[in-house]
Amino acid sequence: MKRGYLHGCLDNASEKVINGREKNIIPPPEREPLWRAYLNKFRDPLIVVLLVVFVFSLGVSLYEAFYMGHGVKMLMEPIGVLIALLLATGVGFIFEVKAEREFEVLNTVKNRRPVKVYRWIKQGGKSVIRILKIKKHDVCVGDYVYLESGDEVPADGILKESNQLMIDESNFTGEPYVRKSIKDDEQDAEATFPSNELLRGSTVIEGTAIYKVRAVGIDTVEGSNVKKTQEGSDVQTPLNKQLAELGRTLTRISYIVAILIVVGRMVYFYFFDGSPDHSLLTTIEFILGSIMLAVTLLVMAVPEGLPLSVTMSLAMSMRKMLRENNLVRRLHACETMGATTVICTDKTGTLTQNKMTVVEHQTYGDDAMEHIISNVCINSTADIIHDDDGEERALGNPTEGALLFWIRSMNIDYDERRRTAIVSDVTPFSTERKYMATEVVEGDKHTTYVKGAPEVVMDMCSGVKMSDVLRVLLRYQRQAMRTLAFAHTTADGTTVFDGIVGIADPVRSDVAEAISDCTQRAGVRVIMVTGDNANTAIEIARQLNLIKRNANARNLQPVTNPKSGDPVVTGESFAALSDEEAKELVQHPNFKIIARARPDDKARLVQLLQQCGEVVAVTGDGTNDAPALSKAQIGLSMGDGTSRAKEASDITIIDNSFSSIVRAIIWGRSLYQNIQRFILFQMTINVCACLIVLLGAFTGLDSPLNVTQILWVNLIMDTFAAIALSSLPADEDVINRPPRDPRSHIITRQMMFRMVGAGLIFLCIMEGVWQLMWHTDLDSVSQMLSRDNIALLLTRAFDLSKSKAHLDPKELGIFFSIFVMMQFWNLFNAKYFRTRRSLLGDLLCRPKELSKQFSLGFIGIALAILVCQVLIVNYAGDFFGVAALSASDWMWIIILTSPVLLIGEILRIIRIKL
Repeated sequence: MKRGYLHGCLDNASEKVINGREKNIIPPPEREPLWRAYLNKFRDPLIVVLLVVFVFSLGVSLYEAFYMGHGVKMLMEPIGVLIALLLATGVGFIFEVKAEREFEVLNTVKNRRPVKVYRWIKQGGKSVIRILKIKKHDVCVGDYVYLESGDEVPADGILKESNQLMIDESNFTGEPYVRKSIKDDEQDAEATFPSNELLRGSTVIEGTAIYKVRAVGIDTVEGSNVKKTQEGSDVQTPLNKQLAELGRTLTRISYIVAILIVVGRMVYFYFFDGSPDHSLLTTIEFILGSIMLAVTLLVMAVPEGLPLSVTMSLAMSMRKMLRENNLVRRLHACETMGATTVICTDKTGTLTQNKMTVVEHQTYGDDAMEHIISNVCINSTADIIHDDDGEERALGNPTEGALLFWIRSMNIDYDERRRTAIVSDVTPFSTERKYMATEVVEGDKHTTYVKGAPEVVMDMCSGVKMSDVLRVLLRYQRQAMRTLAFAHTTADGTTVFDGIVGIADPVRSDVAEAISDCTQRAGVRVIMVTGDNANTAIEIARQLNLIKRNANARNLQPVTNPKSGDPVVTGESFAALSDEEAKELVQHPNFKIIARARPDDKARLVQLLQQCGEVVAVTGDGTNDAPALSKAQIGLSMGDGTSRAKEASDITIIDNSFSSIVRAIIWGRSLYQNIQRFILFQMTINVCACLIVLLGAFTGLDSPLNVTQILWVNLIMDTFAAIALSSLPADEDVINRPPRDPRSHIITRQMMFRMVGAGLIFLCIMEGVWQLMWHTDLDSVSQMLSRDNIALLLTRAFDLSKSKAHLDPKELGIFFSIFVMMQFWNLFNAKYFRTRRSLLGDLLCRPKELSKQFSLGFIGIALAILVCQVLIVNYAGDFFGVAALSASDWMWIIILTSPVLLIGEILRIIRIKL
């Protein structure tokens, strides 16, 4: 830049930028106070129901403990509900806080990086212009910044002067290198951002430049993306919607049943009791007793273990997914992946390696390869360096860097050849010449190495068969490769054509199979959104089978006015569509690619898909992806992506592998299945237990289950079952099912049929045992098997009368243990829900696969339920209102309740065979 021009530009800029300016800082998102974040956990609909239950339970228990004189043991029930509340909210809170801290972005060091700017300074009593090094956060609007190879652009601005400037703009457009210039004939009309603009966060690959800052901090394109990221998403996850609906349904049913109990008992009291004493005091006592019974039933009907089950399932899956390279930041993300119907993915860094690589080469001549090697080593300005993390990367032109890595792969030390070469002349690359040449002196021999655009280099050469070279070039270009030709001069001055190379950003080796798993097996659409040109995007899509390899190329070209069924559109064309036109386009299954996309295009695509009822996951690694990552139900950032992308995402794919996304889908669907299994298991218990208590209430018989026993069955055992089912390994078969309908209820018709059916069957069995105990005295379980008692069981199972005043503790212990053991066996039935497998089949036919079907946690907790039941009956009988049972009793109880599993196994085997 000329001195006079620079003086004129700085006259009005330098003084006013020293004081009173805004810092060039993008503030991190505001962190919610921990106490508020914890209180937000209590907004969950099921937690709200549990709070209501806790208040009622506490009131009734205090009344019974102190007014009716039943003792402090009556407080065990509200204490148990409180424990369930604290566990359900605390576990999720702890895991999320820990994950949040793992993702905190520390920008202090980055904002203090030195930046070279032109500033007025006092020197010898005069004001002179000098290049000063200032901290990045001190750059302000109006500054003129000097950039050279390796520098990061500190703020948005307009290019004023440049020399062979190439910028890595992949954070914004997905393109790893973009030529920038102020010359009109070098402006790229199709570029995502104008060729004379520089963006904060991009990096200089090669060349030098001076540019004027026009926006800093939050006003930059990067800052705008951050603001959109912080807006977040107001779209609920499918699981949140379903749990909210379940909470509302359970609340309505529970209150209706509680009211019916009070009303029904009052009707029984006034019209069918037969007692003449209906005084005010008797009536009040009866009403209070009915209310307490209704509240007890309300406590029993609400699945206290469900919030804990959901939280434990999410937390355990979060840790297991980490082992498979999925670092989960937000708990809901584990399950939401399983509900995903569309994945919007970027290209560079996600589908491809984001590393320019020589993928093919063709030589012409016996010693051509040796000349190409010397050409690459000497005729180059690039270098290979180590970054701050110790990783190797190319410094300079990425194409030349790819050539150096290629040479390195042949065990050739390019640096040694470069140092020993005597260079007499260099012709630098320029857009006008389209080639670079370096003359080397070896004794009295002069050799000039030339590399550049194939059409230019071929025109310099003689003796090359153009048709052969053009055929290879055409093949490379059809595969979206960047091509480069090499030549050298001989002693007589003849230029000899040595060969060509094809350089590309290769697709990741596992992506094609992973995309096939998503689209063909899992039923998940994949849409590519890239800032790259359409031809490159189409070729990458072909290589990944996202578009059929034999598709007609003419049908894959982006059009000016896209319509439903067009597989490829440009960002400009997509932005021009109305919302209705765009919705019609994105819903069509043929729609696959948006090329030349800007960040707003990707975010708009996500929102349109969501409005169409899709559950959207977005993958990305650049700052440009952050708005879409935050808007989607699930954001997936890459492990080597930018901090902005990671901050906006829900899950980080540590190994950058698309196949890890498939694993996340498997985990998400398995997790949802585990939650359904727990609901099935717990609600079956609740249906049976509620009906038993209701039956006793309306028939005048004492309930065979007291409050303490209900607490064990309804809270402690359910909590154990929640942990057991949460610990199950991922079910690999879920990948072969289509995504579930996000509008569906979490309790399916199949689950409802099994819950009600099994609950009624268990009720009939327990009702028979209950009536048998009212009509005979049982000292052991074996007495139940006598001929007279079996006949009595069959003839008077629903007599609903009694021949004695109360059941003794031994009989209550037998009833309680039979009920619990039936649920113990039913836990295994719940484990095999929605699988085409059976326990007997796994034990007899696939013993080696048992570890894939069960976990040590499940087996351990199942045994713990069994052992705890024995201990509380035999050693805490007074507390639970039961008497100890003998070893023979326990053996018979296990045998008599085992048909719950055996019948389930028979039904599963029949279903598998059919």
